[in-house]
Amino acid sequence: MAYYYKYNFTSPEIVYSTVKEELKSYFDTGAVDDLMFPTYVDKCLRKLGRSSYVISEETLNIEDFQARLPDNFFAVREAWMCTEISSLPYQSANSFYSQTDDPTTILIAPITTDGPGCSNPECHNPDCDGSCFPNLIQAVYKTNRNLVKSYKREYLLKPGNISAKQNCDVSYTNNWEAYSGANGNGLNNFAPGDSGYDSFDIRDNKFVTNFRNAAVHLIFYSTDYDAAGNQMIPDNYRIREFVESFIKYKVFETLTNQTNDETFQQLQQKLVYYKQLTDEAFIMASIEIKKQDQYAKQRRIIKDLNRFNMYELPNYTNRYGRRRNN
Repeated sequence: MAYYYKYNFTSPEIVYSTVKEELKSYFDTGAVDDLMFPTYVDKCLRKLGRSSYVISEETLNIEDFQARLPDNFFAVREAWMCTEISSLPYQSANSFYSQTDDPTTILIAPITTDGPGCSNPECHNPDCDGSCFPNLIQAVYKTNRNLVKSYKREYLLKPGNISAKQNCDVSYTNNWEAYSGANGNGLNNFAPGDSGYDSFDIRDNKFVTNFRNAAVHLIFYSTDYDAAGNQMIPDNYRIREFVESFIKYKVFETLTNQTNDETFQQLQQKLVYYKQLTDEAFIMASIEIKKQDQYAKQRRIIKDLNRFNMYELPNYTNRYGRRRNN
């Protein structure tokens, strides 16, 4: 199992406002606008790599060798093949509140007795004000579901090149049914053209595997957006400085390709200056995302201490007064 550090993500609106305020003379005259800002943010995140994207988790139900990927999917980090284990049902921690005892039905319009007319189906008086059942109480039912399925992660899937049967023009070999499990006598339900028993493929917004039915625990990089539709960026000082410097550099690059009051030499000097700031900010941001957190340092120290344990004698437990670390 891999370990990873999850950043806190924030909206880039603060960066956009800073750029507009510091370069407001160019924005007030209409020489430049913020139309390309989302594109510049996407370029910055792609240049920093996948570590600048949100890490999300999802459970995919594989049916007929494939499953649909989430809408915010960007790239796979880990894909675990899971198997169902037999266990007793347990109560879910979530509760469902409804106005009927049926958890699949919700009463949209509550019954009231203080309004005009009567909602009693047995009362046929059009002038009734609901006094025929004055003790009506609106009930709310609380439902806790029971979960009966449990899954266990078996092994990590590997990227592979899989050819789906419906996308191939040539027929398969005669022993395809003997290994696919389609006739009920095969040992495994593997798809044709697999590169390995534990491989998967990504195409057409689908997660394609070499087993027919199963559950896959997918840990993937995703693209999240705020309420205004802006792509979220990591809430890290160095990364935000790099995004801000890159946007300023692209603004002056746009100005050099237009006709404005400043001379080309003046704009060129500003362009070179912000290009230098952008390169320095990228180096600092790249160093920042490669740093180890305190938990990664602890794992590295333990790994170094246990590096030579494999060379010790089986019945020798102490080495220079220190016990074995495993």
